[in-house]
Amino acid sequence: MFEIVKRQEIAPGIYEMIVEAPYVARACEPGQFLIVRVHADGERIPLTICDYDREQGTLQIVFQVVGAETYKMSLLREGDAFADIVGPLGRPSDLLEASEEELQKKKILFIAGGVGTAPVYPQLKWLKERGITADCILGAKNRDFVILEDMISAVSNLYITTDDGSYGRQGMVTKCLEDLWAEGKRYDHCVSIGPMIMMKFVCQLTEKLGIPTVVSMNPVMVDGTGMCGACRLTVGGEVKFACVDGPEFDGHKVDFDQAMARSRQYKEQEERLYALAKAC
Repeated sequence: MFEIVKRQEIAPGIYEMIVEAPYVARACEPGQFLIVRVHADGERIPLTICDYDREQGTLQIVFQVVGAETYKMSLLREGDAFADIVGPLGRPSDLLEASEEELQKKKILFIAGGVGTAPVYPQLKWLKERGITADCILGAKNRDFVILEDMISAVSNLYITTDDGSYGRQGMVTKCLEDLWAEGKRYDHCVSIGPMIMMKFVCQLTEKLGIPTVVSMNPVMVDGTGMCGACRLTVGGEVKFACVDGPEFDGHKVDFDQAMARSRQYKEQEERLYALAKAC
């Protein structure tokens, strides 16, 4: 069993948990993910890793209530436990493959949206530990949905933007990037993590600006080992599996329209299950 040692709601419908999982914490790297089950007969839910403590043997996860299983997760309290946690899964961030000398020469930008802020943090932290401070644009609907601000600002040059202008700059993350570009900022590498529609428009802009861009894909996933094929994507005209080939891909080659269409195909069923879970 994987005990929850800390649990808090950090924004409306968004929760942070610290979970005991020593074997996973010992092995995980920035960019990888987990699959969790709330109960032994529950669905398998993929979650990116926000942080890990190898000495304490704990993982930090952040999730948003979007369906039946994440709703059930939100009902867990400190002292409760997940039935199982499998991980780390997927490939680590490609930044880990570069030498420190290479990374020192690059101006790196991260663009995070919503709960996509969580998997951005371990990459920024990893860079900071090597003396590299990247820029980070953190986008949210409004002030209430800005998450992990203190953590992100401690390891990056942070720019916050909200759709309604209630905090930080006003506008989408793409507008913030356009503004920074107009101010003279230039970047050699971009990592964008968030809703697929956000990543799509970020990639359209970065391609225009000539910035190589990596995205972390979060399609429907079942087993997380490449066997079921549920998480397949088209990248550069080839079929890839997010769980074993990713989750990070060249954003300028991802077929986002296909990926978004596939992510909507179980929407009706999920809405029914969510309503049923809340009624119980």
